[in-house]
Amino acid sequence: MKKYILFDLDGTLTDPKEGITSSVAYALESYGIRVDDKDSLIPFIGPPLIDSFQRFYGFDHGQALEAVEKYREYFSVKGIFQNAVYGGVPKMLAALKEEGACLILATSKPEKYAEQIAAHFGLNKYLDHICGATMDESRNKKGDVIAYALETVGVTDKNGAVMVGDRLHDIEGAKANGLSSIGVLYGYGSKDELTKAGADALAASPEELLEILKGEI
Repeated sequence: MKKYILFDLDGTLTDPKEGITSSVAYALESYGIRVDDKDSLIPFIGPPLIDSFQRFYGFDHGQALEAVEKYREYFSVKGIFQNAVYGGVPKMLAALKEEGACLILATSKPEKYAEQIAAHFGLNKYLDHICGATMDESRNKKGDVIAYALETVGVTDKNGAVMVGDRLHDIEGAKANGLSSIGVLYGYGSKDELTKAGADALAASPEELLEILKGEI
């Protein structure tokens, strides 16, 4: 029985591809790096940005911090709303609320951006709590965000909570906090990635996810 359901945002509730890749391309251009194929920036969706700038473009820590600030110049004005809610997600969230579940957003996106996105797309009416990263990068790892969410909500029985996400970071973050997890296959992580990370179940659509969760509630 899972009373508390933690959801990732990007790739789980919404498809942020256009906004994130455009924001990353904008940041890279300030370093003289031109990206003609924005699809090559899809790996930036999910993990903390500072890690991705270092991993994919060899930036040192200082450069990565600067790049995140450049990213936010575009994202905070335009990229934040270059986004779309996945079909079936509002219906799924509404059904879970009717079942009495407590719905919690747990995202590596800065909390203030997550709040804006949830409000803009009308998802906030389903979410009991919105928990995200800090702007200063002191809390950006998914495991730390999940721990913060559990503490904020006051969850003491971890057997009563589950994490839902589309990338290995969601699954690993759940494990680090003693939670079970469900990987969604309609986002940006593959079946192989989520299985290897140790997801307890996989859902190919919001409708299938709802059925899995209803069996847990």
